[in-house]
Amino acid sequence: QVQLVESGGGSVQPGGSLRLSCASSGYTQGSYYMAWFRQAPGKEREGVAALWTGGSATYYVDSVKGRFTISQDNAKSTLYLQMISLKPEETAVYYCAAARAVTRPLRAAEYRYWGQGTQVTVSS
Repeated sequence: QVQLVESGGGSVQPGGSLRLSCASSGYTQGSYYMAWFRQAPGKEREGVAALWTGGSATYYVDSVKGRFTISQDNAKSTLYLQMISLKPEETAVYYCAAARAVTRPLRAAEYRYWGQGTQVTVSS
């Protein structure tokens, strides 16, 4: 059973930075898609960034391109999301997710495994 545990959330002023981490365990052999999603109150869960652990492909929603970077540390089985120039409208619970195979890497319904989420608040 794959387990995902997020950390690194917190409160930051507009324009600030945060790095989220997702520690993973329980994988069977092989590669996975791993992704970050976010959900603000009253809104649908939105795909932010994703990558394929077996290669170099990364995927970003247009609104975060150039500001967010998804990366992985295979030795530590950890996924990261570096976020800079954060905006108040990006306040949300951020979730880590994993799946063996997806057709649309930023589509939440395609992911089987989810973490519990970490709160990111961007406010002055």
